[in-house]
Amino acid sequence: MGRLGGFKYREIIKRLKRLNFEFYRQAAGSHEIWHNPLTNKYTTIPNHPGDIPEGTLRAILKQGDIEVEKFLKT
Repeated sequence: MGRLGGFKYREIIKRLKRLNFEFYRQAAGSHEIWHNPLTNKYTTIPNHPGDIPEGTLRAILKQGDIEVEKFLKT
């Protein structure tokens, strides 16, 4: 497991809120779209029980234009 492994939905959301992301709307199924009004970036977050896979979290950060180090420090 890498540095981004083992994060749950709630922990990811807490960190995204600290990075100025806000809930935007519900997407298909159990997915949510979050928006950062300062950077005008959107990212899709799966709201699933258990840990979010590391690859999925990397894709979330890439969509939101968030550096891994910045995410880990928040």
